[in-house]
Amino acid sequence: MTTLSHMLWFDSEAEEAVTHYLDVFKAGKIHHIARGNENKVFTISFELLGAQYTALNGGPHFKFNESFSIMINCDGQLEVDMYWDALIAFGGTAGNCGWLKDKFGLSWQIIPKQLGECLGNPNPAKADRAMKAMLGMSKIIVKDLEAAVL
Repeated sequence: MTTLSHMLWFDSEAEEAVTHYLDVFKAGKIHHIARGNENKVFTISFELLGAQYTALNGGPHFKFNESFSIMINCDGQLEVDMYWDALIAFGGTAGNCGWLKDKFGLSWQIIPKQLGECLGNPNPAKADRAMKAMLGMSKIIVKDLEAAVL
């Protein structure tokens, strides 16, 4: 069966990153660890919320950038806060409009379902107010989005 998965290139911190992600996403699991020279971790195949990933210790040749991000579709502010706080902890940086970079430089989007609901409001003036509210946010604040469409 054909499947899709994501390859995440790290310098040398693949194992640390996977451990961190498994701590954030309690339902995650490791499928396979491949070791290379001197028994060091080369790749780790793992799963987060049903999505398949492989973390590679590939050296310093490539770095993450915003052209690739992982989007977490959340069910409300409590989930937004939980994932935001966990992923930005220990050296991550906040971005705009629900984006952040974790301590490894990987970009994430922490998006509550209410964002789509507000941006998709059938009243164009309300949807525009929701867009303006979102553009002024770092972490998405649901109550502020919902207030914008009242």
